[in-house]
Amino acid sequence: MGVFTVPLEIWDIDALRFERVEALVDTGAIYNVAPASILRGLGVVPLVKRRFELADGGVIEREVSQTWVGLRGERFMVPVVFGGEGVRPILGAVTLEIFGLGVDPVNKSLIPVNSPL
Repeated sequence: MGVFTVPLEIWDIDALRFERVEALVDTGAIYNVAPASILRGLGVVPLVKRRFELADGGVIEREVSQTWVGLRGERFMVPVVFGGEGVRPILGAVTLEIFGLGVDPVNKSLIPVNSPL
């Protein structure tokens, strides 16, 4: 798949303020990932720790929470992983499904899709 980014808003839990980031669209990632400093700066509090498998087969443990994310003029509450500093923000598959979006790899864009009910 062609690699591309999209503007993504990561909101605080009360949806009063946000940080805008360029997120890598990664259909191989389940959840969104954002630098922990952005999430903590917005007051997002970790809820659980989970283990994740990396593309190279390594396993890491990260904190996970949920918060509001804005994309293409809509906003939904979604899971988010607290990434290490310097990590590139990632837009994962769960959020794409929540927003009813698919990936057009040829045009490097997000497209509306009909979700099964």
